[in-house]
Amino acid sequence: MKWDLIGFDWNRTRAFLITAEEGTLSAAAKALGVSQPTLSRQVAALEQELGVLLFRRSGHKLALTDNGLALLSVVREMADAASRLAMVAQGQAETLIGNVVISASELDAIYRLPNIIAKLRQAEPHISIEVVVTNQVSDLKRREADIAIRNFKPTQPNLIARKLGEESIHLYATPEYLAGLPDVSAMASLQIIGFSDSALMLEQFNQQGWPLSPANIMLTTDNQCLQMQLCYAHLGLIYLTQEVGDSDPRLQRAFAAQLPSLQLPIWLVCHEELRANPRIKRVFDFIATELSC
Repeated sequence: MKWDLIGFDWNRTRAFLITAEEGTLSAAAKALGVSQPTLSRQVAALEQELGVLLFRRSGHKLALTDNGLALLSVVREMADAASRLAMVAQGQAETLIGNVVISASELDAIYRLPNIIAKLRQAEPHISIEVVVTNQVSDLKRREADIAIRNFKPTQPNLIARKLGEESIHLYATPEYLAGLPDVSAMASLQIIGFSDSALMLEQFNQQGWPLSPANIMLTTDNQCLQMQLCYAHLGLIYLTQEVGDSDPRLQRAFAAQLPSLQLPIWLVCHEELRANPRIKRVFDFIATELSC
């Protein structure tokens, strides 16, 4: 191998990758935690080092040149390799001291994790916990989190997944909202607070013989906490886990006799390289025990 050909600065390469992914220098600088002038200098230095133009500037936005596009896939492979190197190294750690990042949805983070983390901090005071609260799927291979709580079985290779059980999902609303419905059979008057993509929800209702349409889901947000606030304001029904919905005195289960509950699996997921890390293994097993149904 010609080692002299790979002497370029990885930090500059990373600056190029993140700038290409984010689309603007300001967004990339924020993602990297550096100033915009510093990032701009790193990208310019890489262009000079490689002898190619990577971006065309147009106002605040950047467009990849043909050379930049050709290099982008290679740089992504480098980033994946660097991520794998970090995971293998972390997997060799032998102490229960350090940080573990947990990815969880908004409702899991708010209603489930605090008690679990309180017990974990008591049992393992030297392990620090960071919680990534998102309803999107955190990429464990890219180290966006060490452990994730999900409602589906992952299909990616190199991930370890343990099914912890299933949870029941019901429709809930305030008593005031339910009292204002003229008749359960009057579907046109029914409003459900949904997510931005409510096609699956409508399909589930239709399969149960409830002829709902997009007109029944006129209020949508992907933020579950906002969904609950909208529900408290008597604006419609929402799907909640039985654990959350039944414990909320402001809500009551709706149409339990007419509409069966949904069953969602609970999966705990971790990258296989990190499973050998005693610290992450300890947190994984601890959460699994606490969440098992």
